[in-house]
Amino acid sequence: MSGESTLEAARARDALDPLRGFRERFALPRDAHGEPLIYLCGHSLGLLPLAARELVIEELDEWARLGVQGHEHARRPWVPYHENLTAALAALSGAHPSEVVAMNSLTVNLHLMLASFYRPTGRRSRILMEAGAFSSDRHAVASQIAWHGLDPATALLELAPRAGEDTVPEEAIDACLREHGEEIALVLWPGVQFRTGQAFDLARIVRAAHRHGCIAGFDLAHAIGNTPLALHEAGADFAVWCSYKYLNGGPGAIGGCFVQQRHADAQPRQHHSGGLPGARLAGWWGHEQTTRFLMEPQFRAAAGAAAWQISNPPILAAACLAGDLHRGAHGAAAREVGAAQLLSRAAAAAARGAGTPHHAAREGAARLSAVAAHRGRCRARGARVRGARRTRHGVRLALARHHPGGAGAVVQPL
Repeated sequence: MSGESTLEAARARDALDPLRGFRERFALPRDAHGEPLIYLCGHSLGLLPLAARELVIEELDEWARLGVQGHEHARRPWVPYHENLTAALAALSGAHPSEVVAMNSLTVNLHLMLASFYRPTGRRSRILMEAGAFSSDRHAVASQIAWHGLDPATALLELAPRAGEDTVPEEAIDACLREHGEEIALVLWPGVQFRTGQAFDLARIVRAAHRHGCIAGFDLAHAIGNTPLALHEAGADFAVWCSYKYLNGGPGAIGGCFVQQRHADAQPRQHHSGGLPGARLAGWWGHEQTTRFLMEPQFRAAAGAAAWQISNPPILAAACLAGDLHRGAHGAAAREVGAAQLLSRAAAAAARGAGTPHHAAREGAARLSAVAAHRGRCRARGARVRGARRTRHGVRLALARHHPGGAGAVVQPL
């Protein structure tokens, strides 16, 4: 192992890290002796921000104190509660505040976006996505295709890495669009590939998709809070994400959604419309707040992405996410790229070269490393580490955001 990958080198870097104090803001799992574990499961579930517990207790206390009046009179009123998350999500996704909203969960939001943006017409009926995509994405896409009366076996185009390679370069996406662009209605691509940690040039993918008349949408489950994003500038049509990984929102956390402003602006505010693209499925929380509780039959859409809301947000789940977003620790992706590279080099050495292909300028900030493991197990400094049953590719390791130091190890599947 090279000198820069040694434990001493890592400790030296950690001592100089201006963010090392953030470790104290998280609850760390501990071993049988009460010692904090090294947490390499940020790709699966982020750590508990201590502030989240405080915020949830505050909301429970408000519920006890106010009952239904908490909707308007809680310390943080519940009716507009999702707006407490907007500024941070806009900053993390590189969007205007009006383009993002915290709501639902990732796959529910993906269905809502596909309902708006996947409108197969004639020959242009296919969806392009990566081969081996996260299963929930593929289930959503295939079922949407079938919902339109089409056959996923032909309407779903899955692009795989070249033989002998593990990643899909943007050049391959460009080539696929040149060959099949007239048949493709929508491109759905990850911001960061969940197995390899490959980060993609989203702006380039958007340009290529739009050049061939296709909608460009993204699953940012492994990108949001992990690597810098610029969705508005890139021209993405939509994006969805979960918040329980690198945003540390807790198990089953409220998800998020981005809708490019031009699509929201193109929809009429005073009635439902089938205008394409971007026509919405609707619910009462997508209605403008000022007249929502008049309960009138006429729909008046909220501005921007908020119009895609269906129901009121789960306050306790939103409070957990607020506990992470409001702690002021985001914007450290460049530092985490270096930490992830250090982890990957060590993992590759331990696994005799197995691991994420090294693309320093392109990988996710908290890159995932596929470590060769026998029967789902490997050894980590004297402790037995159980690997993922849900993968045939080995054990995936990922830094939690602002990864804490300590002894021991935890490795889990997605």
